[in-house]
Amino acid sequence: MSPGLLTLLILVLALAGYLIGRSRAVAQVAGDIRKLHSLPPFYGRITALLTAVPALLLVAAWLLAEPLFLESKALSLINPSEIPAGKSAALVMADVRRVAEGLTALQARGDDLAPLLADPTKLKTALNDAGIVLETEPTVSTLAATQALRDASKTSRLAMTAAALALAVAGLGFALSRITPEFRARNATERFAMWLLVGCSLIAVLTTVGIVASLLVESIHFFELYPATDFFFSANWTPKFGGGSSLGILPLLWGTLYVSAIALVVAVPIGLMSAIYLAEYASKSTRSWVKPAIEELAGIPTIVYGLFALITVGPLLRDYFAEPLGLGNSSSSVMTAGLVMGIMVIPFVSSLSDDIINAVPQSLRDGSLGLGATPSETIRQVVIPAALPGIVGAILLAASRAIGETMIVVMGAGAAAQLSLNPFEAMTTVTVKIVSQLTGDTEFASPETLVAFALGLTLFALTLALNIIALVIVRKYREQYE
Repeated sequence: MSPGLLTLLILVLALAGYLIGRSRAVAQVAGDIRKLHSLPPFYGRITALLTAVPALLLVAAWLLAEPLFLESKALSLINPSEIPAGKSAALVMADVRRVAEGLTALQARGDDLAPLLADPTKLKTALNDAGIVLETEPTVSTLAATQALRDASKTSRLAMTAAALALAVAGLGFALSRITPEFRARNATERFAMWLLVGCSLIAVLTTVGIVASLLVESIHFFELYPATDFFFSANWTPKFGGGSSLGILPLLWGTLYVSAIALVVAVPIGLMSAIYLAEYASKSTRSWVKPAIEELAGIPTIVYGLFALITVGPLLRDYFAEPLGLGNSSSSVMTAGLVMGIMVIPFVSSLSDDIINAVPQSLRDGSLGLGATPSETIRQVVIPAALPGIVGAILLAASRAIGETMIVVMGAGAAAQLSLNPFEAMTTVTVKIVSQLTGDTEFASPETLVAFALGLTLFALTLALNIIALVIVRKYREQYE
């Protein structure tokens, strides 16, 4: 049974448990609910929670642990002599998973697998036709590991279904056995809900750990195939599937920082000045339509910004600045992408800064004005320093949004990986190359594809460093004004 269908069945059991638990509580007091400790819905809720939550947790834990056990068993069937040079066991297992997925797809469309399993060449051709690209033909031990993986996966899913349903039924029976007029169903429901909320609050932490772990594992596989020194210190980016690649991150990192810096130069002054105007000078009627108009910029799809950069801003900069100054003749440039991206992130600075400035206590303004300061001096010397931690957070959010943007860079800055100070030349960013390396018919086990994870890990480290710097600034000024 598929996990989705199993989850649906467990939820149906939980709904049935709710109805049965509620009815059972009412029946035990012959309909006089005044004799119950809690209202009838609480008896149904605790029954539903005990039915569904343990079973769903078992399914989630099973799905997380299943690949570790199944793949270790399949890996033991692979002959070490058949592992190609330069490939790790993990990369071989990636091929096994791809073959298993391909066999499942072929079986679903009605293909006879017996002749394909007997002829690796035919199998590779059939898998390629099905969209599963393999670099080499499957070996005998690889096919054996694939078949073992498929069989073990079927057995595991059957066992998971039986165990989850048994646990759900056991939870239902346990909950029903506790229902008595004296049972504190409301207290039990609230305690259960509290621990459930605690578990949900950990999802963000666990998600971050999972993201870092997935990036780290695949990045380690990449660095097993490609030297780390060449990746971090090479200024040449020329990926070539099949060998001979030069995968230096420096030109990509430079393009990312260059475009983001131009975007912030545009967004921060405009956004901050508009926030000060809206918070301190604008009337209520003006604020009521200006602020929504600015925030509307954040709702425009990035592809629309990309088209704006491609057909309007790029040709304008080329015709009126780049060509007359002899700095280039292309409409795709860092300046094009930076300007358009700066317009896009203005709401991130403006809206958040406006909210932070409005949160500054009015007593600070009154005290400054009472001491003889002008309104502009009050804003400059009192309001802005008091709101600086929030403003730094807004700028950081805008920077993170700019660093992670892809579509505007593709259509506005081009795809040239180069180191240059000329803002009217085409360049590219880390995010663009992550997309380009993971799209198309590529071999997932090759360094040219795995480099995307190393790029993602580097980008994650860059944004983490920005967060740490912002945290230091925020703490410094918070000590002064709290």
